[in-house]
Parts: sequence; C-alpha cells; structure tokens
Amino acid sequence: MTIAGFCVVAAAILFASALQASIGFGMGMFAAPIVAMIEPAMIPGTLIMVATLVTLMVVVREREAIDLSGTGWALTGRVPGTVAGALLLAALPHQALVIVLAAVVLGGVVLTSSGWVPAARRRNVVLAGAASGLLGTATSIGGPPMALVWQRNTGAVLRSTMSSFFLVGSVISLIVLAFTGAVDVHTLRTFALLIPAAVLGYLLSRVLNRYLNPQRLRWLAIGVSATGAVVLIGRELLLTF
Repeated sequence: MTIAGFCVVAAAILFASALQASIGFGMGMFAAPIVAMIEPAMIPGTLIMVATLVTLMVVVREREAIDLSGTGWALTGRVPGTVAGALLLAALPHQALVIVLAAVVLGGVVLTSSGWVPAARRRNVVLAGAASGLLGTATSIGGPPMALVWQRNTGAVLRSTMSSFFLVGSVISLIVLAFTGAVDVHTLRTFALLIPAAVLGYLLSRVLNRYLNPQRLRWLAIGVSATGAVVLIGRELLLTF
C-alpha cells in the first residue's frame, strides 16, 4: 500500500470511528467500501479489530448507560441470524441476497421516517438482532436493524448499548477468523498502524456528541442506515456492468 493510499484509509478510519462512537455503528458501512478499493487484505480482519477497539472505548466511557437486558436479547437473536446468514450465502446468489436485505432495510427506513417506530420490546429486539447477524454475515454491515429498533433511546444509551452488542459480536468474529487463519501478521501490523486514526476519531466523537440531541441522533441513525442500504444496492448493481 502506498503512502497516499494509507492516508486515504486512515482518513476513512478516522471519520468512521467518529461515526461509530457517536451513534453506535457505521465503521463497516463508511470505511469498508473505501478500504476494499485500496487494500482488500484489510477486510475483514483489520477493520473488525479497529471496530472492536472503538466500541470498547465507548463501552468503557458510557458503561453506566448500557441496557444490559436489551443487549442480551439482541445477542440471543444475533447467533441464529449469523448462522442463517451463512446458510443463505451458501444457498443463494450473493448479489440477490444483498439487494433483498438492503431493500428490507430501506423499507424500515421509509416506515420510521413516516413516523412508525418499532417498540423496543423483547420480540422486536431479538428479531433485530437476528436481522443484524444475517445482514452482517452477508454484507459486513449489520448496524441498521439495531439502529431502527433502538432509535428512541437517548444518545448515551444508544451508543453504549449498540457498542456492547457489537463488541461481543466483533470478538466472536475475530475468534472465528483466527481459527480459520484469516488473522495474520499483516492484519495485526495494519491494525497497529491505524490505532492513532481510530483514537482520533473516538476523540472527535466527543465533540460531535455535544451537538447530537435526541432528534438529531435519531435522524442521523436513520440517514446512515438509508445510505448504507443504497451503497450496498449500488455496489452490487455496478458489479454487474
């Protein structure tokens, strides 16, 4: 990777880390497409390590605001959702699967933008966790389902609960990747080089959080979810031409 390429990746990690630390997700959604174009070997291992670091810092910072019950039920859904995502990847054409899942996210965005807000009751949280596991396994972008079901939470609760949910999921993913040999010396080296960018992004989020009242936070989460779905659909359509 050239110096210019590294600078672009570091900038993407910085802003993605700020987004992740502000609304609880966004690392894969914002940084993955850019990183994939410049240094594909960094995906998924290095990117998951960076996301794990950022979510860990958020969990430590706002640990008192974590909704442990919500996190637990979301993780209950994530496990079968992850398995389902792996099975669907093996059984269905990847492009069709990605487009269908992204369309589902866009449908949820349209509904919530029109005023519908899913109640964060146990059943809905479990279903969102399953959808997150399925979408994350198929596309590496699992944040939107959780953001939609938890969008009425206050800033600290949203950030900390989302971060605790993804922290556990990221650790599980890294363990699996380590067993499969996908985490190697190059993964660790690039992660170490990107730690300063991730930390700076985390610090930037502390400034952003001062301006994110509940209404702005809700619309930012909805907007990022919609953008991620559109990016997924656009990426898959472009690959066909």
